Amino acid sequence: MRITRLLAVVFSAAILLPVPATAASAAPIGSYVALGDSYTSGPFVPVQRLDPLGCGRSTANYPSVLAAALRAGRFTDVSCAGADTTNMTRPQGVPFNGTNPPQLGALRIDTDLVTLGIGGNDYGVFSSLTSTCPGLRASDPTGNPCERHFDGSVTSAIDNIGPRVEAVLAAIHERAPRARVLLVGYPRIAPDKGYCPDVLPFADGDYAWLNSVEEALNRTLADAADADGKAEFVDTFGPSRGHDACARGGSAWINGKDQNVFEAAAYHPLKTGMAGIAAVVLKALR
Repeated sequence: MRITRLLAVVFSAAILLPVPATAASAAPIGSYVALGDSYTSGPFVPVQRLDPLGCGRSTANYPSVLAAALRAGRFTDVSCAGADTTNMTRPQGVPFNGTNPPQLGALRIDTDLVTLGIGGNDYGVFSSLTSTCPGLRASDPTGNPCERHFDGSVTSAIDNIGPRVEAVLAAIHERAPRARVLLVGYPRIAPDKGYCPDVLPFADGDYAWLNSVEEALNRTLADAADADGKAEFVDTFGPSRGHDACARGGSAWINGKDQNVFEAAAYHPLKTGMAGIAAVVLKALR
């Protein structure tokens, strides 16, 4: 899917999303910087950039699609798979002997727009779920073995992510004082109804728990933006309803358990998901 076709998807989606009558058009963007983890960078979403290859940074991730839609004069994407809040100020080692510099180093005093997608890797929240839950399904296919396994530790970890994100937001404002800052949440992985164990191999009862974990993480991010007082939280969980990993007919925004090096990493956004997220962020900018 070429960038022109992706833009068509973005604008079509933006038309379908309700926009208040008072909403103004997005102001011209002179300089846009994208920060974040793999849900921002887009590992395996074609075409992958090489700077460095280990970051899994796609030319069709939502920042790239957004930058094209906004006709940003200068676009800098330093998002990187595996990043957590500490990698905003520290270098990150990545596969193939690469290093991604501290992401906040991309900010300038004249930066106009910053998008930030971070938090899911802190305390190993997402990696713990995707590495542990599928293996527990066989022990209790209709129950909630993963929820019982973690016994509240995941939500406790999420509670500690908020202050880290608040610190990142404060540092962004310090380095780019005139920038509009959007903190982008995580889209829905599991459906609100039904199951698809061939795609998302969690136990049936753990689907609702997975949704509750994502809701807690997004709520923590929203609270961090509120506490910051300047940044704006962009909800992608609500708008991605019906576009979860179980969605059929090409409407899924999220890949399932199968890693596809020509499409998307397991449990990560597909190209269609990146276009959908870009539409949600574009609406927030109006």
